[in-house]
Amino acid sequence: MSDELFAKLTNSLVDGDPDAAASLTREGLVAGLEPMAIIRQGLMPGMDIVGQKFSDGEYFLPDLIIAAEGMKMAMELLEPELRARQQTLETAGVVVIGTVKGDIHEIGKSLVATMLSANGFTVYDLGVDVPKEAFIAKIKETGANILGMSALLTTTMTQQREVIKALEEAGLRAQVKVMVGGAPVTKGWAEEIGADDYAEDAMGAVQKAKKLVSQ
Repeated sequence: MSDELFAKLTNSLVDGDPDAAASLTREGLVAGLEPMAIIRQGLMPGMDIVGQKFSDGEYFLPDLIIAAEGMKMAMELLEPELRARQQTLETAGVVVIGTVKGDIHEIGKSLVATMLSANGFTVYDLGVDVPKEAFIAKIKETGANILGMSALLTTTMTQQREVIKALEEAGLRAQVKVMVGGAPVTKGWAEEIGADDYAEDAMGAVQKAKKLVSQ
């Protein structure tokens, strides 16, 4: 019963059916399956397959967004159950992420946040139009070891530099690896402003984040 449900759950993400992912997660909980098993044996394998298909050029951004939505809906059902059991996923790292001040672009940043969560990171998504003070406060509060900043406009890219300066002034720069991304952002820009890495897309961000925390 459980193996069959896990396989269906994996396929719901691969097939891009968020409602089925939520329904099967609910079904698993009612049947008494462990929330952690649902995540590790059903959801995470599904996101791994979707991520690989995206990397291989078989899936595209809409496929990734739909799978991420299914993962998010399932996790919203599972997180209260994990808390009730006083269980936590072993975290790969703690990430604070947001779109910088003056920029209200949401989709790419949210996709990166969801994919990081699906790959075992604890993620605090501050949303869009985030001032540098909010990034600093959240890093202090959570002890985050990764900061992700998105900027989709050439006019807001400079805010990424300002946040890195604020990290230095707050004495936090040594604690936090900084990743930047967004349409106008390049590897050269990341190097110029003193960021630790740059990612073109959500799967790239996951791979870079794993690399940064292992250093």
